Order: sequence, then structure tokens, then C-alpha cells
Amino acid sequence: MAILSVLGSSVLPLTAWTLVGCGVALIGAVIASVHHAEVVAQRVGEPMGTVILSICVTIIEVALIFTVMLSGAPDAADLPRDTIFSVIMISCGGVVGLSLIIGAGRHREQAFNVLGSNASLATLVAITTLALVLPSFTTSSPGPTYTPAQLIFASIVSLALWAGFVFVQTVRHRDYFVPVTDRANQNSHAPRPSIAAASASFGALMAALIAVVGLAHHISPSIEAIVEQANLPKSVISLTIAMLTLLPEGWAAVRAALANRIQTSFNLALGSALASIGLTIPAIAVSSRLAGTTLNLGLGPKELVLVVLAFFITSITLVAGRTHLMLGLVHLVVFGVFLFLSLVP
Repeated sequence: MAILSVLGSSVLPLTAWTLVGCGVALIGAVIASVHHAEVVAQRVGEPMGTVILSICVTIIEVALIFTVMLSGAPDAADLPRDTIFSVIMISCGGVVGLSLIIGAGRHREQAFNVLGSNASLATLVAITTLALVLPSFTTSSPGPTYTPAQLIFASIVSLALWAGFVFVQTVRHRDYFVPVTDRANQNSHAPRPSIAAASASFGALMAALIAVVGLAHHISPSIEAIVEQANLPKSVISLTIAMLTLLPEGWAAVRAALANRIQTSFNLALGSALASIGLTIPAIAVSSRLAGTTLNLGLGPKELVLVVLAFFITSITLVAGRTHLMLGLVHLVVFGVFLFLSLVP
């Protein structure tokens, strides 16, 4: 149905009614993608299922960023940086915070594996510093930019860090990322789907993600026009792209928290931020070279403070191996500060 909406919206004029229809179809495509991703995850097992969803969502992000950059949007050089920054803040603030609060509301306290979650955060801090912090302090290129050689090096290292993390997560120390409830109740889950069912769900997942890209691309000019008419900061466009791309993982993370699988919620939240940098930076670096655009990657002082605060709060959350309501509230407050300063810089 979402694919039909994409085809229909491409030939129909974009009125208020078609915009509403695209929004409804977009939400439906997101819900469908989460369902089919969960079927695939049940077949391949955790944490490989969350890795698959992270890669799919990052493909959406790269496609949306590149599409907006090619459309000649203002401040296109800042778009990748602002989008990745928004993904980090939404993941570490909004997704983690909402998962903690909803999980605490049903289960009071939830346990997770400290070793796996800390490995995720350590990799995320290193890769964020390399991609979004160092460009503001290097001297070979003016402004918050990398030279072509530095950008290539940063892309290779980012990709290597992400690939190394995926290897540890799915092969070397897979048990660090499996929900504690799964190890305690290995026989409590439904039987694994058949290969045919998982293959069908994987195909449906691809179709749903393509529909999300098409629908988001179709309504993006309207979003840009609304932002301009409302005299909002251009970074709101990046925030919108980040929210659209993180809808599937955010929904899945909240559902995992409700099912007392907070480890899966952390895998999704931190894994999406890791994939956003580790895969997006190399892809955008190549795209910018093809399009002949310059990338402003270095964060400003305000954004740098927010990133440091988000990482500091997340590190405190991951110390004890158990969660509770107050930790989720702190994460949501940090996320609220990010949203407010995005609208009122």
C-alpha cells in the first residue's frame, strides 16, 4: 500500500490532502518495516537483527541527505553534520530516555549487559570525536572542514570502527549484546520463523524502507517550505530527516523495552548512531566529491556541549547494569533541551 502511495503521490499535485495521505502512508510503512525487521531478527537471532535494521535505516538517511543536497537546498554543506548530530541526540536522548521510562513503567527495573553497552558507547564516542569534533580543530583546512586527504582518512577509520564493532557484536562477543531475559528464559520465545517466511519478510522490509524513502523525499519540499515560511533555523530540516529515519528503530526500541528487553533497546539506539556515522560519513564523502560540494563537519560550541552532555549522561546510565525511572527522565530532559535549542538557537 505504501508503494502505491509513493506512485500515486508522484503523479498527483501535492495538496494538503495528499500531504496528509503521504504522512499516514509513511507511518504505515514505518510500522510495517518494524514488523518485518522483527521477523528477520527472530530468524537470524540477536544482535544480528538489530544490525540489519541499523543498516537499512542508514540507507534511508544517506538517500535523504544526498537527495536534499542535490536539490540545491540552502546550507547543504552543513546538512550531513547537522543530521548526524541530530541522530546522536535523538538516539542517546530521546530513544534511550523513552525506552527507560516506558520499561520502568511496566517492569520497574530492567537489567542489561554492561560490557556490551559500554563497548557500544566507547565506539560511538571515538567515532563521533573523529567525524564531528576534530574538523573544528585541524589547521590544514579553514573552518570546520577536513582536507580531501583527511576526509578520506576519517571515512576509512569510521568504517573500520563500525565494522570492528559489528564483528564483536555478532561474532566475537555476541553474548555481550543478547538481552539478559533471553539468557534466563531461552525457551520462552516463539519458535523461529521458517527460511521462506524470513525471506518474504526481508523482501517486504526492503519494499517498506523504499516506500519510506520515496514518501519522505516527496514531502521534503513541503517541509523545507514550511521551515522557511515559519522562519525556523535551517537545521530543522536535518532534525526532520533524522526523526524520519529513526522512526523504525525508535518504535522497535520502545517495543523491546515493553517486552523487558532493554538490551535490545540499547543495541538499537546506540547501534543506529554508530551506523549513522560509520556508514554515512564514507557515503557522504563520496557523494560530496561527485557533487562537487564541501562538507562542514565540525560541530559548533553549543552542539559540542550537548554531545558531551549526552555521552556523559549515557555513560552514567550504563554503569550499574540496571535501569530505573529517574535515568530515563534525565535522558528525556537532555533531549528536550536539544529540541528547544534547535528551534530557538
